[in-house]
Amino acid sequence: MIETERLVLRPYELNEFPQYKSLIQDPEIMKHIGRQPSSDDEAWLRFLANAGRWNLLGYGLFAVFEKTTNAYVGETGFSDFKRQLGPDFDPFYEAAWLFVSSKQGKGYALEAAMAAHNWLDRVFKPVKSVCIIDPKNAPSIRLAEKIGYASFGEGQYRNSRVTMFQRLNGR
Repeated sequence: MIETERLVLRPYELNEFPQYKSLIQDPEIMKHIGRQPSSDDEAWLRFLANAGRWNLLGYGLFAVFEKTTNAYVGETGFSDFKRQLGPDFDPFYEAAWLFVSSKQGKGYALEAAMAAHNWLDRVFKPVKSVCIIDPKNAPSIRLAEKIGYASFGEGQYRNSRVTMFQRLNGR
């Protein structure tokens, strides 16, 4: 578990599936990651996959909650999504973040993502981490840049062009 000034980050618990499902069934959220809203069964499988990442890899996506209200804010963390984007991308920890629409614009994404990256740096000491972002998703690109990511190329993922970002030496 990670605590920041306003947030708590930790792996999901089984009873939090409804919050997760609501997040990935939000069309506004999903359009930015090149997906349609998930069906109930797809949401369940993605939820289980995240639990499996923690079990098998020792890392995954953290569920993020407001510290004072325990309200669900979204998720951030790392995965190995097997994107097949090449040797400069695939072997590295891939950062990801999704935040509930009503919680955006409060600085939560930056606060949570920075905390998750500090955790990754401390625990795994990576040479670099990577992420992909839709080139039209300006807020996510700004967040990536604030965390220390820089663009290093473009790729094709699920019939969409994506910009690839890297954060060198855990910075």
